[in-house]
Amino acid sequence: MWQAWIELRAFATANRLGPLYDNPVWREQLKRDAIWEVEVGRGLSIEVVQAASLTRSRWYATAAALFERYDALILPTAQVWPFPLEWSHPERIGNRAMDTYHRWMEVTVAPGLIGLPVVAVPAGFGPSGLPMGLQLIGRHGDDLGLLQLAEAWHQATHWPEKRLPPGV
Repeated sequence: MWQAWIELRAFATANRLGPLYDNPVWREQLKRDAIWEVEVGRGLSIEVVQAASLTRSRWYATAAALFERYDALILPTAQVWPFPLEWSHPERIGNRAMDTYHRWMEVTVAPGLIGLPVVAVPAGFGPSGLPMGLQLIGRHGDDLGLLQLAEAWHQATHWPEKRLPPGV
């Protein structure tokens, strides 16, 4: 799924940012990561894009079957705690170097790849006092049901009123 997402994202980014990339003056204003995505996207063969699209279609069918049994999926919102504002992205998680600038948010790929509705809700604070959230993921087209679940989470936890970690 990750590889399909990377390829489809790069393909779309190459199309969307291509005119900026093609103009040398404008290209200088693009972030290094955007340039990387345009170049990756332009280097993809139609066979690679088609295979990535097939992976996305299979995941869509799998998710549809999953939501016949479950109302929602719940995952963390990221693989890392909030990082310094000066960073554009984490370069490592623990001892593992990130191979792309978006690997740190890999947990958001699955619903995004097939357009499932997602809402992030606060979940608590880590040992250093930094916040973390959960993403509530609903079945395709059930935005209302997902918003109702998020409201039930709010009513049960009152996390929005807890702006400081415990003990602060």
